[in-house]
Amino acid sequence: MKITIALGMVIACGAIGGSLLRADQTTTTTTGDQTTWSGVFSEAQAKRGEAIYAEKCSSCHAPDLTGLDQAPPLSGNDFNTNWNDLAINDLFERIRISMPADKPGSLSRQETVDVVAFILQHANFPAGQTELPSQVEALKGIKFVAKKP
Repeated sequence: MKITIALGMVIACGAIGGSLLRADQTTTTTTGDQTTWSGVFSEAQAKRGEAIYAEKCSSCHAPDLTGLDQAPPLSGNDFNTNWNDLAINDLFERIRISMPADKPGSLSRQETVDVVAFILQHANFPAGQTELPSQVEALKGIKFVAKKP
């Protein structure tokens, strides 16, 4: 009984924390003029990210990125609103540090950036000729813009 109550409290705290996601995000100021509409990832990179996502993320976030149970969606209006006007680095760091939930921080920088590329591709952002970089400063220079300018 005590374990059930404790587990319920952990889940509730996670849900509350998720709803506060936007408020506690590091709002990195972007210095570049690139956005999610600038073709900042390649098709090949998104394909690698899709395979990583299927193996390590889809059991919680659903194969179609709509989220399951306590795991939030990684697509759609709510997702876009949460990340709009932030640097891609913020999304990258959130995933790198806290995912997958059963083994946080276990993804390499390359795996993480590949998953971000897949998320962007799934949201219908255009692919380009170069890969999304995994360096912090480069990612800080790319802004998540939900609606096409």
